Amino acid sequence: MSRFAAVCTALLLAPLAARAEVALSGFLQQNTAFNAVAANPDGRHSKWLEERAQLKLDATGGAWRLLAKGDLALDHLGRQDQSELREGYVDYTAGNWDMRVGRQVITWGLGDLVFVNDVFPKDYEALFAGRPLEYLKRGVDAVKLGAYPEFANFELVLAPGFRESRIPNANRFHLYDPMPAVANRETIMPGEGDVGLRIYRDVAGYDAALYLYRGFQRTPSMRPDNMTAPTKISTFYPQLSLYGASVSGRAGEGVLSLEAAYYDSRQDRSGNDFAVPNSQTRLLAGYQIQPVEDLSLGFQYYAEAMHDYGAYRAALPAGFPVEKRRSHTVTARLTQFFLHQTLRLSVYASYNASNGDDFVNPELRYSFTDRVWGAVGANFFGGKSWGQFGQLSRDDNIYLQVRYQF
Repeated sequence: MSRFAAVCTALLLAPLAARAEVALSGFLQQNTAFNAVAANPDGRHSKWLEERAQLKLDATGGAWRLLAKGDLALDHLGRQDQSELREGYVDYTAGNWDMRVGRQVITWGLGDLVFVNDVFPKDYEALFAGRPLEYLKRGVDAVKLGAYPEFANFELVLAPGFRESRIPNANRFHLYDPMPAVANRETIMPGEGDVGLRIYRDVAGYDAALYLYRGFQRTPSMRPDNMTAPTKISTFYPQLSLYGASVSGRAGEGVLSLEAAYYDSRQDRSGNDFAVPNSQTRLLAGYQIQPVEDLSLGFQYYAEAMHDYGAYRAALPAGFPVEKRRSHTVTARLTQFFLHQTLRLSVYASYNASNGDDFVNPELRYSFTDRVWGAVGANFFGGKSWGQFGQLSRDDNIYLQVRYQF
């Protein structure tokens, strides 16, 4: 949200806040993550080292609600822009429709760290550096309209500006770069926003949804100015449309989730531009079960199929890594509670059978009191040097989190 828009919103809502029910809350947090294998590319030995404070204001009055959640952090590794508006929006509810305006976190789809229909921005650096999982999602500045007639529910998201996913910083993580000698680089951001529509309802006891999206890829692509002797690399966000569906509900003793989406690469529908991801189909099947009290198990199978694979192979420059036509990934998550649910053990593991990429995240969290909790965990990566996780094989880290909530 721009500063101008934020100021206007505050002025308009001042009378509301004056007569509303207001709740203030927040937390103080320390977050440390240090390397377990090698130093960062910048020579430091920590992935993350900060103290953070968050303040949340929640004001409700009649059909209106104002929520603002902001962070301020002291980063000991030199990161700039440590003040951040995590969320800041106004809700209005009236009968069978509602509206939300401002910075908001939007989550679509059913996957556990696997994203099929969830096209909204993520913070992958937060995930891989051992920050609390809530920091994986980034808010978008948008208008969200909800309509709830009897036959279905509708959620329309209109974002006037584009917000990208945050990828790991090259000073802190060892990232694959096919042209490391080219220092002249520019980033081209989309000049327009995006739009999404979710339609959902209950079908025979199952939660079913359809998804439509028109916008851009959230992670960037790279294009050199010359393949034989490049002097400049442009980073850009290719155009994307998505058509998807999901369904979830009881199956036996657990919950079954099914999800599918077609990614339409509008900028390269022929598939012969190596710098733009080809269109693809994504499929996800998940099953979660609680075999005994305080223990839950979740399993997922995820597949990607690239379209126009022949055109992709023909256009790929020599020396670039070759992606496979089909990719298959399996994930598992175990969550076990102990000591009257004050101690939680969580282990998440992902393995890509097509390229050997793997990611394992064990974590132990203990609630000392109702207001204070601490966690210790680790991130382990493996696979080929150009894979999503394989390129991070030297970035294994162990992290500590301590939070006081008020």
